[in-house]
Amino acid sequence: MRAVLEARRKAAAVRVEELEAELVRVRADLVSAEEVLRHRVIGLEQYLEALAEEEAPAVVAGGSSPRKPVGPRRAVPHRENAAGVEDLSMDYQALMAAALDAGADGLGARRAAVVLDWDSASVSRVEGARARLKRLVERGWLVEEKPGRFTPCALDRDAADVGQSGGGS
Repeated sequence: MRAVLEARRKAAAVRVEELEAELVRVRADLVSAEEVLRHRVIGLEQYLEALAEEEAPAVVAGGSSPRKPVGPRRAVPHRENAAGVEDLSMDYQALMAAALDAGADGLGARRAAVVLDWDSASVSRVEGARARLKRLVERGWLVEEKPGRFTPCALDRDAADVGQSGGGS
């Protein structure tokens, strides 16, 4: 009887070791798949933004002809080429408003995901929000003074201060 029990214990120990090795492999595969998903989500978002920009009708202000973009069309225009925040898509306008509201603390990627009405518990969604914030930094709309904390450029903060103080009189 002892030999049978010992054989069963050894077989169970071998099975546990096999399952542990498989678990390590599955976890590594999961990390890899999450990374691929994150890249694909960001790529899809960029594609949809560019598509939305192409389909948006050109607004003609004051009867003058619309400006022709120089170079490739961008979903997020460079700050110096834009009249204001209203040139950004609705999602980017919401991010800019949240960054202004965050003040000196700055806006983080998780909060940005919430602002975009995305699942902030999803790593890929938070990374997608971070990519949008980084794009705003690249184009001169935000600055990243502290790692992971995004604040509006001084020009945008000053314009917001003027707008808030001008409305109080």
